[in-house]
Amino acid sequence: MRISVCIPTYNGEKYIKEQLVSILAQLSVDDEIIISDDSSNDSTIEIIKSFQDSRIKLFENNIFKSPIFNLENALKHSSGDIIFLADQDDIWELNKVKITLEKLKYSDLVVSDCSLIDASENLVNTSFYALNKTKSGYLNNLIKNGFLGCCMAFNTKIKKSVLPFPKNIAMHDIWIGLTASLVGKVDFIEDKLIRYRRHGDNFSYTSTKSKFSVYYKFTYRTYFLYHTFKRLLSQKKSIK
Repeated sequence: MRISVCIPTYNGEKYIKEQLVSILAQLSVDDEIIISDDSSNDSTIEIIKSFQDSRIKLFENNIFKSPIFNLENALKHSSGDIIFLADQDDIWELNKVKITLEKLKYSDLVVSDCSLIDASENLVNTSFYALNKTKSGYLNNLIKNGFLGCCMAFNTKIKKSVLPFPKNIAMHDIWIGLTASLVGKVDFIEDKLIRYRRHGDNFSYTSTKSKFSVYYKFTYRTYFLYHTFKRLLSQKKSIK
């Protein structure tokens, strides 16, 4: 079983080396890390290339100006049987791959818990689940998203179901998670498998107070509701 780790990068020079070290240590020689870079203007590319590891496949000079579609590009280039999503600035725990693969024997998508650290790796919170009040289920996550992309892994069934992304989704992780909830089996596990780094340069608002208006929150949830069920119906028609 071949693993693809998909990482969208943009100006990640501060943390990308440590993250890649934590990931590569758990991969076999046949696995791959797909990195889609959104035209970084720091030393991110140089750091990635310095690994000189054939498992790292770098797609650079992209101009998405969006972590959502930068991640979609990485997904499109992945070829593994199992896809792990990763951010450029976190740290994988040593047992992440082993535990996740075991859980994926019985599920199509697995979401793990994680601890939260700051820019200097100081522990901020021991559980994202507890902080976020994460619950399983489509409606629970439509109301309050618990799908943290960097804690997710899934099989090719889910990959095929979520690609391509709708043009105006607010977040890629909730799109993948909600779609997976309709077309497959999703498992939220209690294991804390990454150290999730929160700092001033993060692009995601997850685990912080929302900056969006009530109107926007209602609109994007309606958008997700429409497009996830539309995708489900199209999948069923293609099977017939």
